[in-house]
Amino acid sequence: MGKLPALSKDMKTALLFPGQGAQHIGMGVDLLESHPQARELFDAAEKLTALPLRKLCSEGPEDQLARTDIAQPAIFTVSAAMLSCAGKAIAADCAAGLSLGEYTALYAAGAMDFQTGVKLVARLGELMQQAAMAVSSGMVSIIGLDEAKAAELCTAAADGQVLACANFNCPGQIVLSGEQAACERAAALAEQFGASGAVPLKVAGAFHSEVMRPAAEAFAETLAGISFTQPRFEVVSNVDAQAYRSTAEIKEKLVAQLVSPVRWQQCMERLLGTGVEKYYEVGPGRVLAGLMRRIDRKTRVTSVNSGGAIEKLAANEA
Repeated sequence: MGKLPALSKDMKTALLFPGQGAQHIGMGVDLLESHPQARELFDAAEKLTALPLRKLCSEGPEDQLARTDIAQPAIFTVSAAMLSCAGKAIAADCAAGLSLGEYTALYAAGAMDFQTGVKLVARLGELMQQAAMAVSSGMVSIIGLDEAKAAELCTAAADGQVLACANFNCPGQIVLSGEQAACERAAALAEQFGASGAVPLKVAGAFHSEVMRPAAEAFAETLAGISFTQPRFEVVSNVDAQAYRSTAEIKEKLVAQLVSPVRWQQCMERLLGTGVEKYYEVGPGRVLAGLMRRIDRKTRVTSVNSGGAIEKLAANEA
């Protein structure tokens, strides 16, 4: 398989896809009423996962929709439906996705078909949920520290347990991930290291840390049976903020992502540095638009998160 070219200077439009945490009751429901292609994607996803995704997205309950093994296929399906409904209104040159969103980015670039994507994220969600349930663990957002200080905080609070930086989302916001007691110690010590705040996150467990190692090992076996296609355009990886150079790297980096930090700020800085001017956040919520405002205040991200937003895009293209 030939290598992908380096991200070029003339690329102007990027697709951004949200990850777990963007889910909410009502997401994608308006698309089901007005777009046949959205109904087709939901039909396929429900058949492949045996999950009542329509009902969960429209009615919840919220605690069920937030489960890792449900949220991941639900967000992937809704994001794919929004992308399909937007159609030619968005012509992408490159893409990136936050954690789970990287799978949607790869799907959008043609590295895999929808059926493969749904099966992968459903399996991923199951494995991550299992790993989270096996160890009492969590995540805590630390406000106001740089990477070096956050690493020092991890060292001080770990006390022999798993604790590591898991998400570099934007300036001044780093998420730590690890065993529950270690997260609690980090929150208690955060101000001593100069943090302005520490916020425990409502997650199933310590994502993007060694707590997910069993999930990574099992997921590598799943990926071994998948054949990816060379993406039609560049997809930037969370692991190193670099574009995938080959299909072999897709498997390697998707496994690594489970136990490695998400370098979202660096991903966006890479796209900004290579001349990307237009950004579309495709999927539920506006999390990535908010992060971009803190990474680069001059850059606007258009949220494609509803039927109304898609209609507005289509009207602008007419």
